[in-house]
Amino acid sequence: MRQKPRFFRGPAVAGHLAKFAGGGLALVLVSLFALHKPALEHPAIGGAGLHRVTYVYDGDTIKLDNGERVRLVGIDAPEAHDNDKLLRDVRRRHSDGRTQLAMGKEAARFARSLLAGGQVRLEFDVEKRDKYGRLLAYLYLPDGTFVNEKIIREGYAYPLTIPPNVRHAREFKEWFDEAREA
Repeated sequence: MRQKPRFFRGPAVAGHLAKFAGGGLALVLVSLFALHKPALEHPAIGGAGLHRVTYVYDGDTIKLDNGERVRLVGIDAPEAHDNDKLLRDVRRRHSDGRTQLAMGKEAARFARSLLAGGQVRLEFDVEKRDKYGRLLAYLYLPDGTFVNEKIIREGYAYPLTIPPNVRHAREFKEWFDEAREA
């Protein structure tokens, strides 16, 4: 039989926790554990269960049936429309605007083929919204397909890691590298 870790053994631990609870240590510890545990399907934000995708803006942003805009965490698809971000991407990726725009339109087409009118389950990391008010989420299809992974593995997006949402950062980089080699 597997033994509990030493920290969790015996009544002494309960006595120590009770001693510090008055000073708020227990609350701090619980809060720290809560911050590091990703939130799943928070009802007040994305809602529990499945949501229907009503619109696909581009390769990494969608709209749900509840009106929420969702930005897929960990990936960055090229822009499908001429805007300031397209210009930044052109400079950063040392490419021309027409190429980036064509890649963005192709990424948007791929995302639409996966998501438009379909259902998705949202999973959150540490931060649930970006500075534009969009939900930040990992998306899963009803069959379990990890949408963020599929988009990057198929070569339609770059990895984009913005702390503290880093749960799949290593995998996204690996999948991107594999897609480039294929």
